[in-house]
Amino acid sequence: MADIAIAGAGVMGRLLAWQLARNGHRVRVVDPAPDPCAPGAAAFTAAGMLSPLAEQAHAEPEVADLGWRSLRLWPLIAQALGQPGLVKTEGSLLLAHGSDVGTAQRALARMDDGPEPLNRAALQMLEPALAPDLKAWWLPGEGQLMPRELLVALARASPGVDWLWGRRATAVQPHLIALDDGTELDADVVIDTRGLGAKPDLPPLRGVRGEILWLHAPGVALHRPVRLLHPRHRVYLVPRPGDVIVVGASEVESEDRSPVSLRSAVELMAAAHSALPALAEARIVHMDTHLRPALPDHRPCLIHEPGLLRINGLFRHGWLLAPALAEQALQHV
Repeated sequence: MADIAIAGAGVMGRLLAWQLARNGHRVRVVDPAPDPCAPGAAAFTAAGMLSPLAEQAHAEPEVADLGWRSLRLWPLIAQALGQPGLVKTEGSLLLAHGSDVGTAQRALARMDDGPEPLNRAALQMLEPALAPDLKAWWLPGEGQLMPRELLVALARASPGVDWLWGRRATAVQPHLIALDDGTELDADVVIDTRGLGAKPDLPPLRGVRGEILWLHAPGVALHRPVRLLHPRHRVYLVPRPGDVIVVGASEVESEDRSPVSLRSAVELMAAAHSALPALAEARIVHMDTHLRPALPDHRPCLIHEPGLLRINGLFRHGWLLAPALAEQALQHV
């Protein structure tokens, strides 16, 4: 049995803590959030799309490969947590207005065989509420998950883990985490999953701002995630329980954590309405911003040295990549 200390309780930190504790290790986790339900990590505000096929249009092949592996692992994790309904793999849709078909064709050219063009009748059969004149492609095998519920479930299903909430790591070194109250945690292995909190140790790391909206739309039926190709954004709409549809996708090279900008809100809502006209009477119930940790190449990094493992740079692919990266990390541990 190893003594392991983890800095950071986002999706990566919680998933590793859960798996390591199940394997019989002693695990301690440090995070500045006051409790497991507090939305401190960027993972709380994510839409939870699992789209390795769609990501081939903009990401490196490594991201898609890890994503497909994670897509196989997430249902098993949810089952082990006793909440299989938190993960669905019913496919997704790629959409474009007629004026953006060229952009769609360029994106599709980067994807492996898989996207299937849909005619108007097929689109209306899958998603009757979508605008009928949209160009559409079916992306089989993709899915979605419930970020907030999974984060809480991972923490609560790990009773053997010592969660040190409300404590910030000021230094992360091999075998040691220094805390903001002057105390230190000694461990056989230290794992750093702090995201942007690790910026002093990973100078190329930067934050990429994302903005997201929650709409309450009673009676508007959307059954699976959809992506709408847009001149400025890759807009997504993701259904959630309680007649909620999450809209997002803005990507701003800024570490500004201020509220959602007017321009982004207007553009995202206009794009969502153009794809799903019934959203006209939806109510805006929540707006949020978050910073995703990214490296210059937008690829995740796993850096291992004796007594220390750093995992970072998951960018906007945290939920998509976490299980596959955790699998690799456990081999080092």
